[in-house]
Amino acid sequence: MCFSQTALKTRNLVCLLSVVTTDQIENLHRRFKQLSGDQQTIRKENFDRVPDLEFNPIRSKIVQAFFDKRNLQAASEGFVDEINFEDFLTIMSNFRPIELNMDEEQQERFRKQKLKFLFNMYDGDSDGKITLQEYRNVVQQMLSGNPHLDKESARSIADGAMMEAASICVGQMEPDQVYEGITFDDFLKIWEGIDIETKMHVRFLTLEPMALCY
Repeated sequence: MCFSQTALKTRNLVCLLSVVTTDQIENLHRRFKQLSGDQQTIRKENFDRVPDLEFNPIRSKIVQAFFDKRNLQAASEGFVDEINFEDFLTIMSNFRPIELNMDEEQQERFRKQKLKFLFNMYDGDSDGKITLQEYRNVVQQMLSGNPHLDKESARSIADGAMMEAASICVGQMEPDQVYEGITFDDFLKIWEGIDIETKMHVRFLTLEPMALCY
């Protein structure tokens, strides 16, 4: 890891540590030890210890996000096999609430960090765009537990949402125009005015079963 990457990760950790108490950090460490089975690192299978994730329709994407190099401030793409406590804190910093004492610039920077984390979850092939198929897959997974929707209905919902996103980002499309996918700048436009705090939170500061909600 080069110096600039280390500095970026350190900055994120400093931001996290500046707004949580010593007791909360200790709780996070206990949570880490619980998940790891008292080992130095966590692997994907350790998340089987989180009951609230068992029935989450996008469980695999949530777990995968913890091992995504993009979320760990790494220069390369792909996934790691295990993460240590520092990595765990880096990921958890994305779930930290926006503080009231942050100035406008800090709030905007932190909001973008949160949205980038979500964007990476949708962008499964790490090409910088959320394609219709990637978007459709996530929507179908999220709707898979709804007994009133079949696959075709979920696909129609995903297609309609994607076209709506396209209209927000590029305006009225021509009949023969192909929309290649949502870029991160597009993603920011789509989420403009939406309260990210209601869409992305995690109860990680207690030893109760950890829940990740999207």
